[in-house]
Amino acid sequence: MLVSVLASGSKGNCTLIKTDTKNILIDVGMNLKYLCEKLKETNTAIEDIDYIFITHSHKDHTAALKTIIRRYNPTICIGQKMLMEIDGLDDYKDIIILVDDVTIDDFEVGIIKTSHDVIESNGYIITYNNSSVVYITDTGYINNKYFKKIYNKTLYIMESNHDVEMLMHGSRPAWVKKRVLSDKGHLSNMASSFYLSKLIGNNTKYVILAHLSQENNTEEIALNTLKNTLDEYNVEFNNIFIAKQNEKTENFII
Repeated sequence: MLVSVLASGSKGNCTLIKTDTKNILIDVGMNLKYLCEKLKETNTAIEDIDYIFITHSHKDHTAALKTIIRRYNPTICIGQKMLMEIDGLDDYKDIIILVDDVTIDDFEVGIIKTSHDVIESNGYIITYNNSSVVYITDTGYINNKYFKKIYNKTLYIMESNHDVEMLMHGSRPAWVKKRVLSDKGHLSNMASSFYLSKLIGNNTKYVILAHLSQENNTEEIALNTLKNTLDEYNVEFNNIFIAKQNEKTENFII
């Protein structure tokens, strides 16, 4: 399985997952031109995308969806309530409504209910040939009931949105700060690092920190927070990468 984050941040998000036979995108929050260019770097064409999984309705996760379904007809995998918030899907036929964990073609999909300021939001576990990718962004917290489900997976793409001190002393309005810090906001570096310290196991090969705030975080702070937290909890792990807004990650083979 190949995994590459094509874009990650408040201006747009998209991740590619390739099995031997299927091409999957999680979110399509950048413009179509950008997505096509980055997909080409993985020898993948946009018309070859089989499935698009949507985490939630915000534009930085859905911006190109209407254009893609009009031109290329992939299957959209989405929660039932998300349909109420995303335009252009009312008459679209190729939709899989995600209610519970499911097997689709040659891969398995686990669903993690996240907590964001939308009617419904999901994280996903994509499993193929005994390797699993956990994708969790745009959530104020991770429910304890999911810890066993997402423990010791091969690759984690985990939100590490903000440094709390930078956010609190930054220029954003008070209501925005309150939203970001709430249970329906975003994971801070500290929260993300704590979760990862409990989730990383012997089977874990890579961690990719995602959805970093451009105003209230830096790559160095996010990375150091995670490293310090892992040290605190005696977790030895070094394969940590940062997803960027306008630059794809390397291709991770798992």
